[in-house]
Amino acid sequence: MRPFTYERAGSLEAAARAGAAPGARYLAGGTNLLDLMKLDIERPTHVVDIGRLPLAAIEATADGGLRLGALASNTAVAADATVRARYPLLSQALSAGGSPQLRNKASLAGNLIQRTRCNYFYDTSKPCNKRAPGSGCAALEGLNRNAAIFGASPHCVATHASDLAVALTALDAEVETLDAAGARRRIAVADLHRLPGDTPQLETQVSPGELITAIMVPPPPTGGQIYRKVRDRASYAGGLASVAVAGANVALGMVALKPWRAQTAEAALAAGGSPAEAMAAELANASPLGRNDFKVPLVARLGAAAITEAKDAAQ
Repeated sequence: MRPFTYERAGSLEAAARAGAAPGARYLAGGTNLLDLMKLDIERPTHVVDIGRLPLAAIEATADGGLRLGALASNTAVAADATVRARYPLLSQALSAGGSPQLRNKASLAGNLIQRTRCNYFYDTSKPCNKRAPGSGCAALEGLNRNAAIFGASPHCVATHASDLAVALTALDAEVETLDAAGARRRIAVADLHRLPGDTPQLETQVSPGELITAIMVPPPPTGGQIYRKVRDRASYAGGLASVAVAGANVALGMVALKPWRAQTAEAALAAGGSPAEAMAAELANASPLGRNDFKVPLVARLGAAAITEAKDAAQ
């Protein structure tokens, strides 16, 4: 563990100002940051504790949607009666992530901006362009069983691990942020994360110090909602693939470095194609690497089954 200074923020504005300092990192639940600090991957010089800020409320909005506080725990949101009744997709996605112990501590915002679970990112003895830009991507020719099949580049083939982000992408949700100057803005969750390109170390559209304060979920879509995930075991294991269906919207998880909105599949469904035909159209553009070839038929079956289940739930 490297030395760092610590500050407990007393207000949103103070947190945003402190977080804008070079080398600063926000601490909420700590389920990702503390692990990365112990592994010498994250090296903050200043830690800003935001855990006691009033950002945990779950509130109805005037338009019939929900405002979810950024510090609400995954467990609290998954168990909320309104979420379970009106956004079952969201509850299912949160319940599928991590383990009960992690869900009890993890915050919504932390879940969204968690870093990749790629083995080479976590192994500081191996090259990784996300961790050390310009060092190379060991996963290209290495153990890439869980690598991306969409949106990858020669610089990075990692995937994003958040179940919540996939569900929120299908729900057309946005994050609300506050920066050091006091300016607020909204960013669509679908646009929050970046594809790797030649700068995989730049992971989100959030600027340094910009604080996520809430997640804005629009009114529930017409149609059924389903979240389905496949992983090697039921707990303490990252996902291999997931599918979120919210009415006519479809998003895929663990197949790219961001939640993958399946726009080709959506267009095929809107044109009258079957769920299987829609997923086949989407996956025609997949680029597996060999060890992860299995993801293509896995996502095809998982997606078709989830779309069918969502349609059945709507009837």
